[in-house]
Amino acid sequence: MKKMWVGGQAVDGDVGVAPLVSVNPATGQVNYEVAAAGAKAADAAVKVADEAARDPKWRNMLPPARAAILSKIADGMERRGEELARLQMIENGKVWRECQTQVKSAAATFRYYAAVCETTGSEVTPARGDYLSMSVYEPYGVVAAITPWNSPMTMEAQKLAPALAAGNAVILKPSEITPSTGLLLAEIAQQAGLPPGILNVLPGTGQQVGAALVEHPRVRMVSFTGGTESGRRIAETAARKLMPVALELGGKSPHIVFDDAPVDAAVAALAGGIFEGSGQSCVAGSRAFVQRGVYDEVVKKLSAVARALKVDLPDAAGAEMGPLATLAHRDKVAGMVDAARAAGAQILAGGARPDGKQLEGGAYYQPTLIGGIDNNAAIAQQEIFGPVLCMIAFDDEDDLIAQANNSCFGLASGVWTRDYQRAWRVARALEAGTVWINTYKQLSIATPFGGFKDSGIGREKGVGGMRLYQQPKGIYFGMGQLA
Repeated sequence: MKKMWVGGQAVDGDVGVAPLVSVNPATGQVNYEVAAAGAKAADAAVKVADEAARDPKWRNMLPPARAAILSKIADGMERRGEELARLQMIENGKVWRECQTQVKSAAATFRYYAAVCETTGSEVTPARGDYLSMSVYEPYGVVAAITPWNSPMTMEAQKLAPALAAGNAVILKPSEITPSTGLLLAEIAQQAGLPPGILNVLPGTGQQVGAALVEHPRVRMVSFTGGTESGRRIAETAARKLMPVALELGGKSPHIVFDDAPVDAAVAALAGGIFEGSGQSCVAGSRAFVQRGVYDEVVKKLSAVARALKVDLPDAAGAEMGPLATLAHRDKVAGMVDAARAAGAQILAGGARPDGKQLEGGAYYQPTLIGGIDNNAAIAQQEIFGPVLCMIAFDDEDDLIAQANNSCFGLASGVWTRDYQRAWRVARALEAGTVWINTYKQLSIATPFGGFKDSGIGREKGVGGMRLYQQPKGIYFGMGQLA
C-alpha cells in the first residue's frame, strides 16, 4: 500500500479511514491501494507544516537558495519523468503522449517560479512625508492546495511551485482518483533539499480530509481547482475564517467560428479543444458557435474528424483519445448525452461506447457531436467534462455575443476569423478569463489564468501567481532627526 507523506517521510493513513483503491480506467483493473487521511491526519499535518513554515531555516531562506531548490525539483521531475507520466496514465487514462508532455510542462513550471522567486523584488513606494516607505511580501504560512484528477501533474506544479517560491509550507490534497504523482513529487522535493514539513501530501476524499484542511484555523490560504459547487463550499468556509482563496472552477467555453474563418484550421482546433484529454479539461471548447453560412460545412468536416479519431488504450501506438477517468464518470457523461437525445437533440457523431474487446472493461466513450439544439438546451448549459461538443448556429456578431455570454461560466473562449477588428471586438465583449484568437488551448505559465462568473476567483500563473500566495506589508522608516 502506498503511504501518505508528512514531515518528510512516508506515514500510514488514519485509523478507521478506508484506503483509496486506485483503478486503471483503461482496463477496469485495480492498480493498488493508497493510505487515506481523515481529520486526525489533517490536524497532525497542519501542525507539522505550521512548525516548518515558522522555522527560520525556511522562513529566512534567501531567494536564490529557495530558487535553487525549485530548480532541483524540476531536475528530479525530468529524471523520473517516465515514472511520473506512467502514474498519471494508469490513474486517469490520459494517452501516453499527453502524459509525457504534461510532465515536461510541470517541470518547466518549477523552473519558471525559481526565476520569479529569485528576480522579483519588493518596492520602495513614493514618500508623502518625512519617511521612507516600502512594500514587502510575506508568506501566509500554511497553504492547502487541492487539485483535480484531470491533469494532476500540471495542476500540482501550478500551485506548489509558486506557493513554495512565496515561502509557504504546503499541504497538497490530491484527488482521490490520482494521488500518486503528488506523493512521488513530495519524495523528489525532499531529495532536492526542501526542508521536511514544507511539502506534505494527504490523499483522501474531499469530505474526509479536504474539508478538515479548509476549516483548520492554522490553514491561512486555500488554492482549489475543481467543481463549482465544491468551490462555493470552500468560499463559504473561507468567508467565516476571513481567509483568502484562489478558485479555478468549471467551464462551458464557447469556441466560435465566423464565416470568414479558415475552416480546416478551425475544425482541427474545435476537435482538439474538446477531444484532447477525452474532453476532461476545464477549458474544453464544449460549445461550438458556428456562423450559419459555414455551419453545414463545419459539421460535416468535424463529424468526419470525430469518427476517425483513434480511441484506444492510452499507451497503444497512435492512440488519440483514451478512456474517461472513471467508469462512474463515463456513465455520467453517457447519461447526459442520452438525456439530450431524449429531449430531441441530434447525435451527429458518436453518442455511445466504442466497440472492441480490448476496450470493454474500460471507461471509454466515443467523440460525440450534438446538434439540433439551441444555447438554452440543458446539454448546452451544463458542464459535461467529457468528449461531447454542442453545435450551435448563429447569425451575426450581436447574436453570437448574446448566446456565448448566456452561461453561468466564464473560463475560456476561442474566436476564428480573418477580421482582426472583429476579433478584437468579440474578445473584449466575451465574458471569459481567456480568449484565444485563431488558436485554442495555448497555455503559458507566464500569463495569468482564471475565470469570470461561476468559473472562479483569483488568477494563477505569471509573476502574480507567486504574489497570490503572499500578503503585502507596508514598512515605514522615519527620516527625521531622532531626539
